[in-house]
Amino acid sequence: MTNAHTHHQSSTGRPSFLRSPVGVALIMVGAILAFFVLREHWSHVVGKLPYLLLLACPLMHLFGHGHGGHGGQKHGSDTPQKSADSGKTTR
Repeated sequence: MTNAHTHHQSSTGRPSFLRSPVGVALIMVGAILAFFVLREHWSHVVGKLPYLLLLACPLMHLFGHGHGGHGGQKHGSDTPQKSADSGKTTR
């Protein structure tokens, strides 16, 4: 049985910044700051939630598809292909 666990390392062999002790500490400080800011300004955030939801839809569409590969088709191909039902050569 092999160990399939991989470590997230850069090409230089060092762990990525977010996995380093400084990166983990910055993430923790950011989470604590976000908690206190949201706690103090919760009423303002709740008023903006419908707009944040509407903003999230196009952002998820842009960043959630992986940029490319819609259908896996090659557009603009110069090689002629035969149609399956008519036998005619099409472009």
